[in-house]
Parts: sequence; structure tokens; C-alpha cells
Amino acid sequence: MTVTTQTEDFRVEDSPEGILTFTITRPTKLNAVSPEVVDGLRDVVMRLGDEQGARALIIASEGRFFTAGIDITRLPSDRGDSGVDIRRIYRKLHLVFDEMEAIEKPVVLAAHGPCLGVGVEMASSVDFRFAAESAYFALPEIASIATIPGSGGISRFTRIVGPHWARWVAMANQRISAEKAEQIGFVHAVYPDDVFMEKVNEFTRELVQWSREALGLAKMGIDTAWDGDKINARNFDRMANTMLFWSKEYSESVIKFTEASKARNTKDA
Repeated sequence: MTVTTQTEDFRVEDSPEGILTFTITRPTKLNAVSPEVVDGLRDVVMRLGDEQGARALIIASEGRFFTAGIDITRLPSDRGDSGVDIRRIYRKLHLVFDEMEAIEKPVVLAAHGPCLGVGVEMASSVDFRFAAESAYFALPEIASIATIPGSGGISRFTRIVGPHWARWVAMANQRISAEKAEQIGFVHAVYPDDVFMEKVNEFTRELVQWSREALGLAKMGIDTAWDGDKINARNFDRMANTMLFWSKEYSESVIKFTEASKARNTKDA
């Protein structure tokens, strides 16, 4: 049974498989990200980390847009006397994205429509990104409001697609289609609009069937390999598998694999 919590700005669904789905529900505002959405996302990300039964998080939205970006009408008008105050406001959002990136469970983003500004920054913080065929991606901050996309639209996005495409999207204000986003390595897969969420849910349901410990260590290991030197990365691999070889999940998986292999050999004989 799926449990649903609904507010004016977002909906949270808990599936029996342990999948949390956070859906932005501000279609009349093109799903512009409000402070309430940020607070709700922070809460569900913390739940993902804290609750043993929570296995993965899907971030989605409903309406024509995935998101048109941050709701600038809801930004504080009093920015104080120095950059300290502005950076403090930014930090609230950055902490959510940092936690999504660091948490040892899969986070999936499903962009069913146009994904602008903070939507691209949010997508750059997750583990898996999917797009519907009608989706597109853009970072319009420089052209629109004379700022940079400073919540990961430069730093994280560049690490994913490289400086060549980061210049094209962030500096030149060029939108990229779902197909192009897949070609440059930003999204993992593009699905037809009419089966989009079905495909995303199918992928996530399969993902949560696998070892929670192995998935968590793989996520940490990938970050270690990317951020560190190759010797430390290989040492991490060895230490991680040393732990996993002693786990109950490993023993049960080996038995299951062996029995399935014997059954296939008997059938083929």
C-alpha cells in the first residue's frame, strides 16, 4: 500500500518497496522551486538517510514543466549588508544537494518536461537522471538575472558534462534537448512521454532489490575513484569487498546464484 502526504507545493509517496517519491505540485507556477519545496525536499532526503526501510528516492513533478527554476518572487528582498547573508540563504539549498550527493542510497531524478536553472542543479546532485522525449534543459541565470547558476550549475554540471558543454549551456544560454542531454552524458536514458514514469519506476524498483550495503559502498567508491588518486581508489575497492564478503547478503546471494546456475545446467543437459 502506498502512503501519500500532500501539501500545497509538493507530494510525498511511500511505496511498499521502500521507494520515496517527491513530486513538486506547483503547475500553475511551472513548478518554480519555493522555500516550501526546498524544506520538503530536505525532509524527505533526511528520511531517506535515516529510515532503514527507505531504499531510494525519486524526484519528479507534475504539469507542463519539471521546473522553471527557483521562484525568484519568494527570495528574501532584504539581503543584508554583505555577501554573508546571501551565502547563508544559498547554504540552505546547498546542504540539501550536498546530502543527496553524499547519502549512501540511490537518488533518481525524472524530468518529464522542461528543466531549467535549479532543476539542472538538482539533477546534477543525484545518481540517476532520466528525461522524457519532450524535456529540455537550460541554465538561463546569466542571460535572465545576471547571476551564475551558483547551486551546482557551474561546479557539478561541469564535472558531469565537461567545460565544453558547460560553456554552451551556462555561458551561452543554449538549451539542450533530452536527446542531446543523453548524448553528452547528462541523462542516462530518454523515454517516450506516454511511458516515462512507468519506465523510471520500473528502473527504481529493480534497483532497490539489490544489496543496500553494496549499493552504498559502490556510490562511495565511485566518488572516491573520481575525486582521489588511483591507488586510494583501488584500496577502497579491496576494503569494501572485504566487508561485503562477510555479510549475510553476500552469503545468501551466493547460495541463490549457485542454485539458479545448477537449475540452468540441469535444464540444458
